Amino acid sequence: MGQILVTGGAGFIGSNFVHHVLEHREHSVVVLDSMTYAANRASLDRADPERCRLVEGDICDRGLVHDLVGAADAVVHFAAESHNDNSLSDPSPFVRTNLIGTFTLLEAVRATGTRFHHISTDEVFGDLELDDPAKFTEQTPYNPSSPYSSTKAGSDLLVRAWVRSYGIEATLSNCSNNYGPYQHVEKFIPRQVTNVLSGIRPKLYGEGKNVRDWIHAEDHSSAVLTVLEKGRMGETYLVGADGEVDNLTVLRTILRLMGRPQDEFDHVVDRPGHDLRYAIDGTRTRQELGWEPRFTDFEAGLADTIKWYRDHRDWWEPVKAATEAKYAAVGQ
Repeated sequence: MGQILVTGGAGFIGSNFVHHVLEHREHSVVVLDSMTYAANRASLDRADPERCRLVEGDICDRGLVHDLVGAADAVVHFAAESHNDNSLSDPSPFVRTNLIGTFTLLEAVRATGTRFHHISTDEVFGDLELDDPAKFTEQTPYNPSSPYSSTKAGSDLLVRAWVRSYGIEATLSNCSNNYGPYQHVEKFIPRQVTNVLSGIRPKLYGEGKNVRDWIHAEDHSSAVLTVLEKGRMGETYLVGADGEVDNLTVLRTILRLMGRPQDEFDHVVDRPGHDLRYAIDGTRTRQELGWEPRFTDFEAGLADTIKWYRDHRDWWEPVKAATEAKYAAVGQ
């Protein structure tokens, strides 16, 4: 596999994957990214320019996509609108990017025969009750609850249909909540960390009982590369690190690790339709493909993440004030 096209590779999870590939394989990488607010050129600064090229462009641009896909040995599709709050205020970019963009890529893959891997989320399954011992599996029915998760569910179904109808070589993976370097400060963990670093009191939706299954972005990257290399065509693989923690505990752990009182935060009104609990059963991925996460201790991964934000203020400070102003306007 010589060249990998990574869509959304200047965003959070995509840029982590780019660095992982460049560090662990000899492939070259072409990043296709429309450079929305969630992307950052600085996230690729340490990538070897001889092996990594950034193309600023839209995944809905049929001509550009066809040319880039045709020149690649594989496509890994991270590009997506992904912030739930934004999807509630304006769903239209989510429909365009997540559905039409994925369709455009699939048509290019169908025409060129290029290997395709589609990145998705556990949010397509809806949520679980807080006291339910069950976890999401590959057989869990889809039950999305937001414009974001419903458009991701739709994109998953498009990929499956193109596999069955047209025989494209594709795999899918649904992952739990990612955390780690290069994540935009609008997201829960980096927002709280950068609030503390900025002298701002952290904010918690509702009572903070909502549970997320956390995985470090480095572990997600290694899982995706494993699926790309070993996954069976047409199959879906769930990726998780058994990192279930409720939001209140996450915030208190952040405060403790940063030397602050664990009650030094404010409650804000919960967002509409806030899913209760996500939990991934990644047994099949581990047993079939032999993948294992490195950050099995969530607190250790969180400490690693806090250190990254502390050491890279120049990466996040330029967008921090505008992000907080946007939240303040809606009382969050």
